[in-house]
Amino acid sequence: MRGAYRHGSMPHRDPQVEKLLRRLEEAPPEPREVHPAALDDEALLDVCTWKRGRDGGPGGQHRNKVETTVYIEHNGTGISAKAGERRTVRENKRVALRRLRLALATHHRVGVPQGECRSELWRSRVRGGRIVLSTSHRDFPAMLAEALDVIEACGHDIKRASTRLGCSATQLTRLVKAHPPAWAALNEARVRRGMRPLH
Repeated sequence: MRGAYRHGSMPHRDPQVEKLLRRLEEAPPEPREVHPAALDDEALLDVCTWKRGRDGGPGGQHRNKVETTVYIEHNGTGISAKAGERRTVRENKRVALRRLRLALATHHRVGVPQGECRSELWRSRVRGGRIVLSTSHRDFPAMLAEALDVIEACGHDIKRASTRLGCSATQLTRLVKAHPPAWAALNEARVRRGMRPLH
């Protein structure tokens, strides 16, 4: 799913939701833990262990002569990622870091404050109830992590979570659905709570 994240028509503007959003806009964000998927590259690497190695996958023996595969593990969670399809360590490190962000966004949750919970990044990416974001953008893992944190805080109720995040339920669903592992994890969590999976 590429391109600007402008799916569907303009969502219906519920007066009660509009009133809540006005209150949220006036209230400053409450302090919240920064999700590791939202850290900048240097800060994230500071809390990770990474190493070079040889990938045993396809590509022939020439591919395995140089240790260009990069393995990265987040120290606090044990969540890891790797990349070895590029020609250089630098390129593979960049790809592995992106994959790690997505894995962290999918599988690691942080607490959400009771009041205004939207980060500055989230506010900047939601306009008129619509999430404006490309799935390939560097902000996508952080936005995905924030969405899943709030969804969990709302008991995996998409409608409640979308109200707190100031976007439509359809937009929130499409954001999570854009990363299939996150969509699968969300539905697994809903099933564990006795809720029906989303489609």
